[in-house]
Amino acid sequence: MRWTAADIPDQSGRIALVTGANSGLGLETARALAARGATVLLACRSLANAEQAREELLTAAASTGALDVLHLDLADLASVAAAAGTVAERYGRLDLLINNAGVMAPPRRLTRQGFELQFGTNHLGHFALSLALLPLLRDRPGARVVTVTSGAQYFGRIAFDDLQGERRYDRWGAYGQSKLANVMFALELQRRLAEQGSPALSLAAHPGFARTNLQPTSIAATGSRLEPLAYRLMDPLFQSAAMGALPQLFAATAPDAKPGGHYGPDQWGGLRGWPTQVRIAPAALDADQCRRLWEVSQEFCAQAAPLPALA
Repeated sequence: MRWTAADIPDQSGRIALVTGANSGLGLETARALAARGATVLLACRSLANAEQAREELLTAAASTGALDVLHLDLADLASVAAAAGTVAERYGRLDLLINNAGVMAPPRRLTRQGFELQFGTNHLGHFALSLALLPLLRDRPGARVVTVTSGAQYFGRIAFDDLQGERRYDRWGAYGQSKLANVMFALELQRRLAEQGSPALSLAAHPGFARTNLQPTSIAATGSRLEPLAYRLMDPLFQSAAMGALPQLFAATAPDAKPGGHYGPDQWGGLRGWPTQVRIAPAALDADQCRRLWEVSQEFCAQAAPLPALA
């Protein structure tokens, strides 16, 4: 059976935070949740872009839930802490956290705190945000944290001896590392929530090949002549952002989504199609490595702001 946005249960009274909600998968996720009655917080690096997305969603007249904007720069852990504080002050609770935003394969750059940009944004920023928001959602029935990864997890490797790419930087290798880290975080978070008896769930999802602003942004950042050709050749495989958002929407809302589940498209080896449970990268199934990544990440993030403990 094909699961679509029309199958999302009523979200009235629920509060959802979507990172990177101004475009692509994040915008489509926000659109679908608001259409089902959720109050959606559009968490974006640019408030102007967030306001523009909000106006677009309001103009479309498909939203029955409220839409709010929130400044969040995942490449700055101080901004992450401030955003979590704002959510606590404004709402005092949270039901859904969709860790959606990300960067893909730029030249080596650093976050505000000096971490490699992809590891720092895609993984550490969302790790810190999730832990900072846990007090608002961990005791709420039906609460979920969905972390968005990609097929790059399957070729990813966590280089614990060079996490920041200081000795050797390969932009696609660093991207794969960050996407593998996303899955490992989702699994370890679920383990820790379950150990504490929390009703909240942690899940992961990937969109397959979806048309978003990641591809043109990556090309513009590197000036590559080969990547545009590669994307043109692969263009028939790409699906819309709305289709690409379905796995994370399923993970966030479907009653039969499983704790620690990983969802993606069901066709062409996970490149496109309707949401289904898909395989997890074997490297993410090593519980000791997941725990090690958690501990290292917590040490890194604690340098910028204290985080709630989740033993």
